[in-house]
Amino acid sequence: MHPLNIYNTLAREKQPFVPIEPGRVRMYVCGMTVYDYCHVGHARVMVVFDMVQRWLRTAGYQVTYVQNITDIDDKIIRRAAENGETIGALTDRFIRYMHEDADALGIQRPDHEPRATDYVPQMLDIIGKLEARGLAYQASDGDVNYAVRKFPNYGRLSGKSLEDLRAGERVATNEAKHDPLDFVLWKPAKESEPAESKWDSKWGAGRPGWHIECSAMSCALLGEHFDIHGGGADLQFPHHENEIAQSEGASGKTFVNLWMHNGFVRINDEKMSKSLGNFFTIRDVLKEYDAEVVRFFILRAHYRSPLHYSNDHLEDARHSLTRLYTALKDVQPDDQPLDWEEAHARRFIDAMGDDFNTPIAMAVLFDLAGEVNRTGSRAMARQLKGLGATLGLLERGAHAFLQGGKTADGLQPEQIEALIGARKQAKAERNFAEADRIRAELLAGGVILEDKPGGATEWRRA
Repeated sequence: MHPLNIYNTLAREKQPFVPIEPGRVRMYVCGMTVYDYCHVGHARVMVVFDMVQRWLRTAGYQVTYVQNITDIDDKIIRRAAENGETIGALTDRFIRYMHEDADALGIQRPDHEPRATDYVPQMLDIIGKLEARGLAYQASDGDVNYAVRKFPNYGRLSGKSLEDLRAGERVATNEAKHDPLDFVLWKPAKESEPAESKWDSKWGAGRPGWHIECSAMSCALLGEHFDIHGGGADLQFPHHENEIAQSEGASGKTFVNLWMHNGFVRINDEKMSKSLGNFFTIRDVLKEYDAEVVRFFILRAHYRSPLHYSNDHLEDARHSLTRLYTALKDVQPDDQPLDWEEAHARRFIDAMGDDFNTPIAMAVLFDLAGEVNRTGSRAMARQLKGLGATLGLLERGAHAFLQGGKTADGLQPEQIEALIGARKQAKAERNFAEADRIRAELLAGGVILEDKPGGATEWRRA
């Protein structure tokens, strides 16, 4: 197994990764709340942790990867009511759209993709244990709340003291709470809400709070103590902090050994989010750019760094990925297995073993592309394609990518083929001025022609 050091948010340092059970990794990642289309910020979570689980498997581990779906919350109930449809119809539709986006981005499906509504009994069991241990109480407004000050280590993940949190803007005033920091575990049902959003409990009909969902699903599928928990940096507090309090408060065990958080996607120096209204949906971006370009764009930055979104950066990613595919265009990789002892592969392993350093790993790919261009080596082409595949890249045929890549205002393949046909006709008629004009038109549209012996013409995106 390849050695691996991972930055642990809880420890605030990189640490050697040692799984609880030798050779096996259990990993949970917070997934989507399904009431709208996924945006580029969601794409980053999908791609980053898909990369992580791919490399863990490549490194020789048996991985159990869980990514949940939140299919009940206030926004979902409100959106379904606005649309005049059931909650189930709304969430099923957006789960389907989420899968379409994920499939386009080359995301391998998690081993388990639990829906919150299927784990309400497990949530109620945890809440009952917390109440029995004096860590939860039912307030006068019917909410069942977690008593934060009774959990000694609250704040250790985010590095915040209780006093800091008390003074923070995130704490809402609620007179029914014993303390403003307390958070809800179970909400009483409202008469106006549909029957499908309510479950019976010893505290009355209601539904779970958001934080308890992940504690229940992760522990049910991975056990009360597992290896890695991941998600976006915005979930570090309060969501992941609350997960620790709930899970450890109920079980008395360490919840998670290692916490991973990917950085924000930023646009115009602000975090991309639905609440700020400055987001781009995945499917809108994929109308303009090839999905592999978007995946490359995300992985080109280190997962913990900010990712700055712009058309210029996506165009640069397209040009960079085109360079890699161009190296493979005329050199067929040999059919030997990937050689992990080869010098480029060793550098790639070192980069990925250093907290999944994909920018350095990608630099290795470009070095390999240079070798292929200089030498025409089929062995180096195999190394390039094989190492790229561990990141979910370079898995298509080179011609398929080079002829199919999308640009913001590019020509479609059928238009390109028609112009190539017209140019061929012009050359046959010895109208070379017209042939040159068509070549210039294609070049202006981002298409490069290559005339081959025998009269054939191949094309690729610039």
